[in-house]
Amino acid sequence: MEEDKKHQLDADAAQLQQLGYAQQLLRDMGGFSNFAVSFSIISILTGAVTLYGHGLRFGGPFVMAAGWPLVAVMTLTVAASLAQLASSFPTAGALYHWAAMLGGPRVGFFTAWFNTIGQFAITAGIDFGLAEFLADMLGWPRERGYVLPLYAAILLSHAVLNHVGVRAVALLNNVSAWYHVAGVAVVIGALVAFAPRQDLGFLLTRVSTESSLYTYGFLIGLLQAQWTFTGYDASAHVSEETLDPTRNAPWGIFLSVAVSAVVGYALLVGVTLAIGDLPATLAAPNPFLHVLRESLGPALGGALVWITIGAMWFCGLSSVTSNSRMLFAFARDGGLPASTYLSRVSPRFRSPHVAIWVSVAAAFVVAIWSGAYAAMVALSTLALYASYALPVLVGLLARRNGAWSHRGPWDLGRFSLPVNVVALGWCGVVMVLFVLPPNELAGYTFAGALALLTVYWLAFQRHTFVGPKVRLLAPAPVQASSAK
Repeated sequence: MEEDKKHQLDADAAQLQQLGYAQQLLRDMGGFSNFAVSFSIISILTGAVTLYGHGLRFGGPFVMAAGWPLVAVMTLTVAASLAQLASSFPTAGALYHWAAMLGGPRVGFFTAWFNTIGQFAITAGIDFGLAEFLADMLGWPRERGYVLPLYAAILLSHAVLNHVGVRAVALLNNVSAWYHVAGVAVVIGALVAFAPRQDLGFLLTRVSTESSLYTYGFLIGLLQAQWTFTGYDASAHVSEETLDPTRNAPWGIFLSVAVSAVVGYALLVGVTLAIGDLPATLAAPNPFLHVLRESLGPALGGALVWITIGAMWFCGLSSVTSNSRMLFAFARDGGLPASTYLSRVSPRFRSPHVAIWVSVAAAFVVAIWSGAYAAMVALSTLALYASYALPVLVGLLARRNGAWSHRGPWDLGRFSLPVNVVALGWCGVVMVLFVLPPNELAGYTFAGALALLTVYWLAFQRHTFVGPKVRLLAPAPVQASSAK
């Protein structure tokens, strides 16, 4: 078995060398660990829970019943489109690397920055949401003077673990995946066993306290589901730490979305059917907490919220892992200020330690800047889906003109064109939908960032940034191994 693993490690290192990079990071993740990173960042016990009140107030129970599956199906087309790219080009740069190899340095530059901004914002959204839940459970007010110290402490814990414990983080990601599944099962089981339930027709209730036009409210309420389905590109960002990445990374991307879609829907239906007094729930500061406490009692309901808080902590840990790998890979190619420092790897811990600390510092700044929680999650969703769309677009064009002829073992074949087109269309919908009121700040921030990046590109990087070491090539055949 050890011989098989060594054989696979050698093959993976040779493949990475063909893509222009030496093996620097510790490659110790199996297929499940790779899946667990993305599954933990999607974290149905984070996105679906922290934004439960948002979805409920904008679209009522109907946004849970119809909005979640709509977003899940459309997101699967994006995940599948990214998965086939990950199978062909398994590097830590992921989206940025694919865009640059297939579309040139300029496309790669903007893809990398969109992804970086989105990842800063998603880490902020995850950990700030966790800090707010902690404040609620501790009986503290949700004022920033109380929430920000909690938020800083959570970020610190994630930075330290990612810096010193690469193997520990991989193990915790495995634990996180099972923790999420078990946590959802416990919550649903408790609701089924002990909570009074509405009939299924309650799920069709349409109500919006935030918009006089229900259709508009429903669409804005989709942010709950769409923000949950972000960050699954993490499986690609840890490709250089994954065994047999041409198979394991794409499956990690796709399955993390598929499994989250099914398990998350069961959670949302269970919680929504446990709502006793809908107007009181809509008026509650934390509707999710209100439902559990009212339907199960303060003791059991509170215990389940603490289980949810644990899942949020795991989610933030995985987010910092993914964010730091993106920074490291982009800096390795000279795309960032102070790239020499950001691309450093700790000789002792084999982790991109500088990138880790910059990631958490930037996430803290995002929380200070945005102020409102919804603005953080809207910004992360907007920026990440912009970074997803660009490599899918240039990949589609490269296939059609023959520039990308060699595919990895995970490929959509003749379904590539329709799946890619639907994915691009959905990315466009997302990028328009979540800059509309009340998310204007996310739109203004993204537009400002785009303007600054354009100036930065034209003034400094246009003539110096060349992108990945290798522009476009057919990777060496990956030798199959029984080690998984």
